[in-house]
Amino acid sequence: MGKSLADIKKPIAKELDIFEDKFRNALRSPVPLLDKITYYIVQRKGKQVRPIFVFLTAKLCGELKESTYTAASFIEILHTATLVHDDVVDDSFERRGMFSINALWKNKIAVIVGDYFLAQGMLLAIKEEQYQLLGIISNAIKEMSEGELLQLEKARRLDIDEAVYYDIIRQKTASLIACTCASGAASTTNDKAIIEKMRLFGEKIGIAFQIRDDLFDYGTDDIGKPLGIDIKEKKMTLPLIYALSHASKANRRRIINNVKRHNEKPDKVREVIEFVRQSGGLEYAEEVMNRYRQEAFDILHTFPENEIRNALENLVLFVTERKK
Repeated sequence: MGKSLADIKKPIAKELDIFEDKFRNALRSPVPLLDKITYYIVQRKGKQVRPIFVFLTAKLCGELKESTYTAASFIEILHTATLVHDDVVDDSFERRGMFSINALWKNKIAVIVGDYFLAQGMLLAIKEEQYQLLGIISNAIKEMSEGELLQLEKARRLDIDEAVYYDIIRQKTASLIACTCASGAASTTNDKAIIEKMRLFGEKIGIAFQIRDDLFDYGTDDIGKPLGIDIKEKKMTLPLIYALSHASKANRRRIINNVKRHNEKPDKVREVIEFVRQSGGLEYAEEVMNRYRQEAFDILHTFPENEIRNALENLVLFVTERKK
């Protein structure tokens, strides 16, 4: 098991404190309603995994600069915007144990707040003349949108094979961690090969991270998200794709019918969960997750061993061995 997040943060603790102030300042607005909402969002901040990735990858590739703080702030602003918009799309009224923005201020305001955050992030990069950063992150926003739409399109027909699944999660989830690591590297080096290497490193982690999330749906741990959420939302995850590809025609038809037409019935959802558990789908997904994680380590190990590389390695373990 890797180290705790507190241990991982130690080599960049001072930088994270400075970042907190810069992030808060970046979201300030003369509009009282916006200021109230952004204050609420800052209060319920998460584990800050993405800024930690920015600072560690930046330090791995060179000396920290003001551009590193800009990159960390923009990434965290983008991440926050996507969460606010996700809560609207998913009709979710809770986030990290607190009310979501749409629960407190309704959907219209939540969508506008998400848009405001995206604009603030872009303006921050332009103000600091970080055009490469703007390009890296704009590309990630495009890919995240495409991945979400591809998943929604495929959910209608449930015709996802493994290749399409990887396309979806590479865009929808992994592109944000990929651009986080690329942004950190780009803030301290101009070497395009190193920036691309760190982007690929982040992509591998992002895919492993999503597969770990898929496994929660089938109760591989006692805690985490409730069982069967992905099934109820008709999301084709890796354990289910594997199980269906190794099932008889009759079983495949029955399970797809359960997901498509009976996804709100607890007994039918349990039937799908049991089918996946007995098919070897969970073991297969775990094996694939470990393979992507190892590929991320292989990239990381092309850098000299030091405190920063060790912290990054532990951060990869942290996000892929998490319990929720």
